[in-house]
Amino acid sequence: TQHKKKIGTHMKKILTTTAAAVLLGLATQANAAVELVNDGDTKVTLGGFVKVDARHVSGDLYRDGYFIGSAAAGDFSQTDFNANQSRLQFKVQHGEVTGVIEMDADTAEGNEIISNSSGFRIRHAFIKWDNWLVGQTWSTFMPLHALAETLDFGGAHVGEAFIRQSQIRYTSGGFSFALENPYTFGGDRDESQQSMPDVIARYDFKGDWGQANVGALFRKVDQSGIDETAIGFNAAAKIKMGGKNDLRVSVAQGEYGRYVGTVAVPDIITVNDETRVEEGTSFTAAYRVFWNESTRSTFFYGQSTTDLGDRDRSHTGVNVITNVTSKLKVGVELGKYSQNEAADLSSNYLLASAQFSF
Repeated sequence: TQHKKKIGTHMKKILTTTAAAVLLGLATQANAAVELVNDGDTKVTLGGFVKVDARHVSGDLYRDGYFIGSAAAGDFSQTDFNANQSRLQFKVQHGEVTGVIEMDADTAEGNEIISNSSGFRIRHAFIKWDNWLVGQTWSTFMPLHALAETLDFGGAHVGEAFIRQSQIRYTSGGFSFALENPYTFGGDRDESQQSMPDVIARYDFKGDWGQANVGALFRKVDQSGIDETAIGFNAAAKIKMGGKNDLRVSVAQGEYGRYVGTVAVPDIITVNDETRVEEGTSFTAAYRVFWNESTRSTFFYGQSTTDLGDRDRSHTGVNVITNVTSKLKVGVELGKYSQNEAADLSSNYLLASAQFSF
């Protein structure tokens, strides 16, 4: 009886740790993992997916790979095939301690003349024990539950909080508090005078209606001749809309800089020979509808605007995705990326993808 209780307690701890990691968005987009080792004390799993994209982009904006919050202007038309978003995740659980290393192939190591090779890079590398997490993973400021299901990786990057970095995070119930790596995007980055970590507080809550969160960001911006405290806020929700359908929304406002919009909003900007902390407003909205048990579509939109630099960037898209098997999904997506600033520029894209998760 005592032996059974110990086994039950041990399994409960493992399941609790695993569930917490999933809820925090620390796992990959893979639906499952392959168990490599399980000797009672240590469990090792391999997860990830193989994703192959075929994309055609044409318009006024050059975009290599997926769209982010900025793009170079120019007459652009290109068809590209790649598998660079494919990834591997190794997870090791020993008692109450979990370690994760995840890598993908999104670095240029070869060329399209001969090898088309890509080099592996680290995406996530963290340790989780009890309520603590240390290492590199998605920022505490980033609400993963509100990300749209898209084929263009990450969806409307331009309007959402999207950043990975090293951090120390404490979680208790719905509350999370983190100290995260500081960095300034914009200005004279060679000065590198960030002396204080970024501070993030967040609260998550759930109900039969879905889940939501609110978050606050406090940063010290001490670079390029300025010394200020920057503050940003965000809120996000995933709301059940009947059946398997859902609505996902997020909004951010304030001096959040590089945390939102993937370079759409700089931390600091120089206007009329004066360097100041930039302020922005960003939002995303995505509605996912299931046509049947395996086929669904997401209609999504994201936008970021800035106060001082008058940036206005957006991303619109719609897709159809179907599960061929429980592990294999395929789909097509149409989208448009726009920069409405000094000139109104845009590019359209057509993307077809196949993804096998394991």
